[in-house]
Amino acid sequence: MKTEFRKANQKDSPVIWKILKQAIERRKKDGSNQWQDGYPNKDVISLDIQKEVGYVLLLENEVVGYSAILINDEPEYNNIQGAWITNEGFVVYHRVAIAEEHIGKGLAKELLKHIDEYAIQNNIMSVKADTNFDNPAMLNLFKKNGYKYCGEVFFRGTPRKAFEKILEV
Repeated sequence: MKTEFRKANQKDSPVIWKILKQAIERRKKDGSNQWQDGYPNKDVISLDIQKEVGYVLLLENEVVGYSAILINDEPEYNNIQGAWITNEGFVVYHRVAIAEEHIGKGLAKELLKHIDEYAIQNNIMSVKADTNFDNPAMLNLFKKNGYKYCGEVFFRGTPRKAFEKILEV
């Protein structure tokens, strides 16, 4: 499977929003509270793209996945209840979503692989992320991809499980 990974642009917005709406609905069907409070939304995606932190995963030139990727930019991570493995520079990603018709093809794992490569290209060996307690797909993805549980962080008053992965070159 050959994928591409690139910065999102405003032309990508409609398909990114479609993918995120599918993910929001999937979380709802799973009985999760994650993403059921109006976040993420079109404005968040637009801001990601303006700030040049939105990235898309392409399969045969079709946008099939999305994530926002930031460097050393998650203030809530300073308030972890627990402890990070490192306190050095880190890449953090949010809003991971794969198009409904491509679920189960290993594309989320592929997306994380590209995020690891992005970190290494920026000379960063720590990748941090978080998810809801009731998101078994993402929790499993963290486990399969070498992430270590570090504690809890809070977003919009909700606790989230926080993870870190140390990269090796």
